[in-house]
Amino acid sequence: MAYATINPYTNEVVKEYPFATEEELQAALTTGHALYKQNRKQPVAERAAILHNVAAKLREHAAELARACTIDMGKLLRESEGEVELCAIIADWFADHGEEILTPEKIDTIATGIAEIHHSATGVVMMVEPWNFPYYQIMRVFAPNFIVGNPMILKHAANTPTSAQLFTDIVAEAGAPEGSLINLFLSYDQVTEAIEDPRIQGVALTGSERGGTAVAGAAGKNLKKNTMELGGMDPFVVLGDANMDDVIDIAWRARLYNTGQVCTSSKRFIVMDNVYDQFVEGLKDKFSQVVPGDPLDPATSLAPMNREKAKNKLQKQVDDAIAAGAKVVYGNEPIDLPGQFFMPTILTDIDKNNPAYSEEMFGPVAAVYKVHSEEEAIELANDNPYGLGGIVFAGDADHGAEVAAQIETGMVFVNNFMVSLPELPFGGVKLSGYGREMSHIGEMAFVNEQLIVKTDQPNLDNVAGGLVATDVPTAK
Repeated sequence: MAYATINPYTNEVVKEYPFATEEELQAALTTGHALYKQNRKQPVAERAAILHNVAAKLREHAAELARACTIDMGKLLRESEGEVELCAIIADWFADHGEEILTPEKIDTIATGIAEIHHSATGVVMMVEPWNFPYYQIMRVFAPNFIVGNPMILKHAANTPTSAQLFTDIVAEAGAPEGSLINLFLSYDQVTEAIEDPRIQGVALTGSERGGTAVAGAAGKNLKKNTMELGGMDPFVVLGDANMDDVIDIAWRARLYNTGQVCTSSKRFIVMDNVYDQFVEGLKDKFSQVVPGDPLDPATSLAPMNREKAKNKLQKQVDDAIAAGAKVVYGNEPIDLPGQFFMPTILTDIDKNNPAYSEEMFGPVAAVYKVHSEEEAIELANDNPYGLGGIVFAGDADHGAEVAAQIETGMVFVNNFMVSLPELPFGGVKLSGYGREMSHIGEMAFVNEQLIVKTDQPNLDNVAGGLVATDVPTAK
């Protein structure tokens, strides 16, 4: 695993980065741990002001950041620009609301005195983040933990090193203390070494099931709290009375945004029989209109995939699906451009014996299923090992929400595109992971929820631990 920016459109090696040394890792752990101790005495309002400045610096450097992101992993420039702005929005939200979320909670209790739960930092958090949203994935962990007072060490993806370094440079430029966020080009063995170090008190990973298993295993072995944001095979359920103009307009975007390389992309389209043909034809029409090309060109609407390895893996999955009986109703043809392009593809007739039925396809491939009842739609939506997000389209939003509540995922959007905002918790169930990022839940991911009970006068007749205090024998 080498850290390098390789432009997915030109295949050019732009820049390579050396691995972090053992000395650099130990220095980061030392610096982060020292900052954790300092942060315990720092008012939250001071960190909030710095976090607002991080948002301002992101906007100030937006053009540079967006371009670097596109060159790193290939997404459309306008999508990169949107990602930078979303990061600024997240930083501002936690700066505005973080201190309120940390307010001590009073507890009604029969104990003498006043009982409160105080929320405080626990220590350095190890972040392991993926390439598909190079800035947003960092910010989802950084903003809430920075406001809490947890320093962070970042191990980013091997193919987005330039984005990782730029983000951490922005944090430093905004006035964050040294150690707030340290980017290191770590090997997998070094990640395990860091997790095993007692100065690391939390581990946050967004990535593949394979990566999550390895990192969660190391964290569990060392009794470190961790959150896992993993893959998804998100269902897009279309009920028979849905507004099909809205459905089709959202469906192609939900599959092709970021070239389909999104954990929460709609990957399985589950469509009622009475609107199935209309849906397939509409999706084919939308897919046929995308324009592949330079992702830095505003006229381009289909970007390359992030690297050759990902493209080859997706092609093998499609080939295996076809060999097992899937039908190609659109796509699966080469694109005559030098970059890592994959033609948007629609597969149908996928049965339970087909590997495509239970494998996540991380690219512009839509699997479309025909169902004959809502019960069948719900059963199919839940019949997969993942449970991250989903979309339901229905003629009546309230009924759509009733269907959504029966889908086994962490998030479902009714009659709309799935969005990610700082006030909304993000996460899934089953093999999609556990824990939540963003919102007040995400801010509490790595805090010490410390009980403090205070009184001016002890009451020995009170109940403590199930035992009346006056029943405790005294020494003679």
